[in-house]
Amino acid sequence: GEITIGSTKLGKMSPKKLVSYRRNHLGYVFQMYNLIPNLTVRENIEVGAYLSKKPLDVDELLNTLGLWEQRTAIGRAIVKNPDILLCDEPTGALDYQTSKEILKLIETVNHKYGSTVIMVTHNDAIRLMATLVVKFRDGVVRKAYRNKAPVGAEELEW
Repeated sequence: GEITIGSTKLGKMSPKKLVSYRRNHLGYVFQMYNLIPNLTVRENIEVGAYLSKKPLDVDELLNTLGLWEQRTAIGRAIVKNPDILLCDEPTGALDYQTSKEILKLIETVNHKYGSTVIMVTHNDAIRLMATLVVKFRDGVVRKAYRNKAPVGAEELEW
């Protein structure tokens, strides 16, 4: 298949153009944070800002997020002001309450900054937040549908 985002066909890009596209349009939130241990919270977020042509204000972002590790990882990803925020199991290593806080934070980022959020998760309850749900098994799309009435993060239970 092909991956097309907007009018951009990613499969037809040279490796150099693909790197540039990822740098300018995507933000990443990893399950295991991947923070730089000898940098402060602010410095870890500024790493993302250095990669962007249109970064968000770091002070405003720090205030919005009220930070610690996973929030720092989210801050580093969104300070770039990405068109798409890719989240790989952002709640996978967290307890229930913290997971809900992170989902609320991602929801806030989506609403406040307008980033499209693509989230990979094994937590089936999170699908209730999505406007589009795609279920995979063994690398094959098994089901795809639009959620007619997405719920807020605070309403989720699992």
